[in-house]
Amino acid sequence: MPTRDAFDRDLRQLSDDLLRLGTLAEDQVRRAVEALRSRSVELAEEIITSDNAVDQLHLELEDRCMRLMATQQPMAKDLRTIAAIWAMTIDLERIGDHAEDIARIVRRMAPEPPLKPLIDIPRMADLMRAMLRDGLDAFVRRDTALAERMAAADDTVDHLYSQVFRELLTDMIEDPKRIQRATHLLMVAQALERMADHATNIAERVIYMVTGTLRELNV
Repeated sequence: MPTRDAFDRDLRQLSDDLLRLGTLAEDQVRRAVEALRSRSVELAEEIITSDNAVDQLHLELEDRCMRLMATQQPMAKDLRTIAAIWAMTIDLERIGDHAEDIARIVRRMAPEPPLKPLIDIPRMADLMRAMLRDGLDAFVRRDTALAERMAAADDTVDHLYSQVFRELLTDMIEDPKRIQRATHLLMVAQALERMADHATNIAERVIYMVTGTLRELNV
């Protein structure tokens, strides 16, 4: 029969590996935007390949969450922690997927001349990465106030996305020859906006884990 000490040790390791998954996902985003800026197909290919590590760790964490719940009969607070970690692994895996999407877009964009200097898209990426770091920090510290503040940053990401959308739509209308290049950048911005939504989900799970109340933020 597993002991409480063994359970606590397994739960700590699970939390540590969640943070490791978060670090991998954030690094994927950082490198994807770097590949976009430098128009590096080589870096884009590396990102696409390394997404396998994100996927594999996500599946491993899911399996460990299931086994902990099945074999340890955790108490309510512990059960919330495991459920929150499980949900957060899904959001982190999706963030990694969106970073891979950006890398694939970079690969398609490579033969095209740049449409315009990148300003708002890198800002979106920086904000999203800060959200992710704050969300994971809130998880470690069990800090619901930090989770709330982090989720509020999603409004800024949404505003930047709307701005990028309007500018790129104007480019398409004014010069149809720009449609393909503008569409690629729009897809990148959309991927970043969705990443910020997943980061907001992490904040929601932190609040649920601490308080037992699951509610949507930024509705």
